[in-house]
Amino acid sequence: MNACPRQDILDLFVIGGGINGTGIANDAAGRGLRVALSEQRDLASATSSASSKLIHGGLRYLEHREFRLVREALHEREVLLRKAPHIVWPLRFILPHQPHLRPAWMIRAGLFLYDHLSQRDNLPASRSLRFGADSPLQPSIKRGFEYSDCWVDDARLVILNAMQAREKGADIQVGSRCIGAKAEDGIWHITLEDVTTGKRQIRHARALVNAAGPWVENVVREGVQRDSRYGVRMIQGSHIVVPRLNGDERAYILQNRDRRIVFVLPYQQDYSLIGTTDVRYQGDPAQVSASRQEVDYLLEVVNQHFTHPLTHQDVIATFSGVRPLCDDESADPSAMTRDYTLDLDARDAPLLSVFGGKITTYRKLAEAALEQLSPYFQDIGEAWTAGAVLPGGDIDSREAFAMRLVRDYPFLGEARARRFASSYGSLCLRFLHGMTHEAQLGDTFGAGLTQAEVDYLVRDEWARSTDDILWRRTKLGLRLDAAQQERLTTYLERHRREHAA
Repeated sequence: MNACPRQDILDLFVIGGGINGTGIANDAAGRGLRVALSEQRDLASATSSASSKLIHGGLRYLEHREFRLVREALHEREVLLRKAPHIVWPLRFILPHQPHLRPAWMIRAGLFLYDHLSQRDNLPASRSLRFGADSPLQPSIKRGFEYSDCWVDDARLVILNAMQAREKGADIQVGSRCIGAKAEDGIWHITLEDVTTGKRQIRHARALVNAAGPWVENVVREGVQRDSRYGVRMIQGSHIVVPRLNGDERAYILQNRDRRIVFVLPYQQDYSLIGTTDVRYQGDPAQVSASRQEVDYLLEVVNQHFTHPLTHQDVIATFSGVRPLCDDESADPSAMTRDYTLDLDARDAPLLSVFGGKITTYRKLAEAALEQLSPYFQDIGEAWTAGAVLPGGDIDSREAFAMRLVRDYPFLGEARARRFASSYGSLCLRFLHGMTHEAQLGDTFGAGLTQAEVDYLVRDEWARSTDDILWRRTKLGLRLDAAQQERLTTYLERHRREHAA
């Protein structure tokens, strides 16, 4: 294989544009490494946009004695509240007590640990509840508990890490598939293929990170043709979206007879997000979808707790993802560890493969990855991400920033200002700067989505398709009808042709 010029050799090449891949690329670029990342589809297009959208310690992991994971996750909950106040915010959870499933003393003990395993700076402690006639729960449910965790816009967390990595000098290539990599004389030769044009290129790097999520084992065995010390157990998790079940902004965590839990989460003002399932999955992770049995399961759990019955006709949307958990040979998918495993293979040139993990601990996973790789780089910088605000997060609070937007751009209206504050934070000023009236936003596609916002997403956030914009960047997919979505698709196609000419 031909040698390449020294200036063309990257320090680190990352395969996979989910939360772990973008988190590692961001951390590495901020330490002064030359970094590139390839994602075959869209950023956050697989597991990282199909989560329950929570930053949480994992209350149920205490039952499996995963104290280190829970402690780390609780610490990261506080870190992420500071790093990304626009897309991460506190959420109170109600846990109805079902005495035949878990005794009250066990729940109280678990919540005491949850409150005290890590320092809480911003979140209130847990407390006991008594339910009255105004409760949306079944009359037989008389008591429960309330505790704190956090909500996150999962896909935007990925986008913001990619944006910050780019600001630090990383090259983020979306729609670029890694079709093979070979190590020779201490250098990785990585072959990439543009999924649209089929055009190929070769990149060179001193170290390779395999953060391909559900495809991590395939990359090891087929992409680089090495043996993998770890296997992946693919676990399908499905969610349903229904009309709003409760009138306030609290979430519910429901215990089921199989000892699993199901979340009922406030979602996009008008909806409730219900999930998740835990089902062994075999097949192409890109083709995963919610089964009838999973939807039945979620509806049954909710109907056992809430007075308002749900049927299949109430299901507005479903989504599913595959969690690539490190196979610990557990017979129960719910009991499999959500902790991450990093496998470093240093033969010829270092290959670091990421198995498992959860969105809450992505930043600590990235630090652990760089700690393992640091011996291979001279003059690598120190860890820096704990105190660095993510793009758009330089605001006092979402509420205060929304009020500022209404004051400075009154034509937005309160609803759109709140959405901008909760999705972009100060990033929305990039496409609002200098505007004084509605017409300057350009064409309207529905639900407050305009040409100015779409153009920004295409230009600055790697958006290419209608799904990229509606389901990952803005979460407006539930609000645009088929005709409006088709109009957006037509606009994007025309925009692409004009910029390709």
